Amino acid sequence: MQSIIKIQNISKQYKGADFQSLNNVVLNIPQQSVFGLLGPNGAGKTTLISILCGIIQPTLGSYEINGISNKNTSSIKNIIGVVPQEYALYPTLTAYENLMYFGSLYNVSKADLKAKIPEFLIHLGLENFMHKKIQTFSGGMKRRVNLIAGILHNPKVLFLDEPTVGVDVQSRATIIDYLKLLNQQGTTIVYTSHLMAEAQDFCTDIAIIDQGSVFVQGTPKELIENVPNANSLEEVFIELTGKKLRDVV
Repeated sequence: MQSIIKIQNISKQYKGADFQSLNNVVLNIPQQSVFGLLGPNGAGKTTLISILCGIIQPTLGSYEINGISNKNTSSIKNIIGVVPQEYALYPTLTAYENLMYFGSLYNVSKADLKAKIPEFLIHLGLENFMHKKIQTFSGGMKRRVNLIAGILHNPKVLFLDEPTVGVDVQSRATIIDYLKLLNQQGTTIVYTSHLMAEAQDFCTDIAIIDQGSVFVQGTPKELIENVPNANSLEEVFIELTGKKLRDVV
């Protein structure tokens, strides 16, 4: 399958740091895949996604998304969506007001937003709360609105950082089911999570990264088959990255 994201020898060392956060990363992410970028705390996942989203620049190396070089980050930003782990919402505005605002930032017309937003809210079970303030929402409800805010402009590639962290079982199922639908409709998804069982079920392809380097890449089935006695992605992850705690502050 054709690669929609091509990462060539990317390294990143922050100013004043003794070590590189990324070390010569090479990855090809297939078009219309659900690509899991997995690793312990401090492995380099957030740094890599921040580079691909144009938030920070690599120290060395290059990448392209849908044929667009990283030298043209403004064009790349037009075709990607980003759903951060932290809620990027205004608590004193309603769900509808938040989504109208974020949609305008993507230059989606007001008419299109008025048509789209109710449809998204219905898909994610929020139609009855459209005009309620975000500050009254549960964590799972906020997480679903957060997702909608990142897809109002129909991005070709969607970056998700822990999209189901801290939510109830029903919200998690609703989010994952909707993401699968988006993927079936053509959206490539790049996803990070510490929930290995979820990643095993959700992802079509996975790369495990640690200490700034990619250890392995393959389908969940391939990764499990290539580690002796492993029966799950979690066992593969522990075998490759070890049991040492990775606490960071």
